[in-house]
Amino acid sequence: MKRRAILKSMGVASLGVVTPAFANKESLVPTHTIKEQSLSTEILIVGGGTAGTIAAIQAGRTGAKTTLIESGSQLGGTTTTGGVAFPGIFHAWGKQIIGGIGWELVMDCVTLNGDKLPNFSKIPDRHWKHQVTINASLYTLLAEEKCLDAGVKIRYYESPTQIEFQNGKWIVETIGKGTKTTITCNQIIDCTGNALIASMAGYDVLKEEDTQPGSLIFRLGGYDYNSLDLNKIPKEHQRVLRQNMLENSERESREHTYVPYSYVYVKGADSTTSESHTHANNMGRKTLLNVVRTLKTLPGCEDLKIVDLKTETAVRETYRIDGLYKINQTDYTSGKVFDDAVSHSFYPVDLHRDGKSIYQEFLKPGVVASIPLRSLIPKGSQNFLVAGRCVSSDRLANSALRVQASCMGMGQAAAVAAVLASRQGISPQEVDFNEIKELLEKHGAIVPSKS
Repeated sequence: MKRRAILKSMGVASLGVVTPAFANKESLVPTHTIKEQSLSTEILIVGGGTAGTIAAIQAGRTGAKTTLIESGSQLGGTTTTGGVAFPGIFHAWGKQIIGGIGWELVMDCVTLNGDKLPNFSKIPDRHWKHQVTINASLYTLLAEEKCLDAGVKIRYYESPTQIEFQNGKWIVETIGKGTKTTITCNQIIDCTGNALIASMAGYDVLKEEDTQPGSLIFRLGGYDYNSLDLNKIPKEHQRVLRQNMLENSERESREHTYVPYSYVYVKGADSTTSESHTHANNMGRKTLLNVVRTLKTLPGCEDLKIVDLKTETAVRETYRIDGLYKINQTDYTSGKVFDDAVSHSFYPVDLHRDGKSIYQEFLKPGVVASIPLRSLIPKGSQNFLVAGRCVSSDRLANSALRVQASCMGMGQAAAVAAVLASRQGISPQEVDFNEIKELLEKHGAIVPSKS
């Protein structure tokens, strides 16, 4: 048989085998459809960031039917998407002051990644030395696993469009990729960070005229810091180069695992709307690109490259609720323990002003702040809580309360209050505080005490 005939026969044979398996499955479908549906849940948590993830796990572990809405593609918020992968602070003055589910998740990350913890019994000369560096990618995986194991229904790529309180229940309409959903729930926890749901529900929110800068976090490689001639490099660029390239020997001399990183400030970064958040990301990326182009002109940095860049600009402040109690700066720095305190907070007042200066006020030895349940409840609300950065507080107190460990503690406390309120058919502010404390402690949380 000639070569052409052989090839022809092979082609025919192949078509005879392959064509039915593929061509018969092709069909015409509508290019875009919206699936409209309704569902009910006991606890609805909006926002799967620092506070929302912990709130969802806690609510699910109590057996409550729990739904978590997240507009992005992963859990963790500031820790993962924002890249602030050193959540703190869980310890103060030689003892642990925040525990529970947040600490469990952090410890699982540390253990699975083979990292080292700081020596918490030793009081550091700098507060950040008790930060715990974690693998953000691993945190994402573990957070999702814990939510699913707790029975939480996660709905990614979904955002609320309308909210209404009817007959003792909340009705929330959401829109997502190809979905339009009406969710009926007993209790809502707003963990959006910017009090979006509280505002949509008609509750008052507060915001400063100016906004603290955000940070776009990244890592660089391709150069050896110790070989650079710093006399030829402007001082304003030395910080970026230094933070990224700690030598292995120097890393090992530290008491705990440290991952080098750097950041550029993004003036007025605001995540309130899609437009403002887009602008913050645009400005952060533009600034970083200019930094990289400049650094590559410096001697010894010709081969410099970006090795990691976080998905979003991390935002420090937006809106806060006007709650049943507003935590003020004096409350925070004096370590006031409230009668309804549900969690601790330990971090200096940390106000980033213009991207060039930071106002800091450190807590005095032995002082640890507390967070009252009342500050998680908007004035005039029913069956509603918030957790995280939008806690009712003045600006200076909020600049300390916004850190991850504090937000994790708030998330767990809010979930416990919401679950108990749901079971009893009342609002969170009506729940017996002793019941809240008992359930929190059962799940490993550390509840502040005046004694």
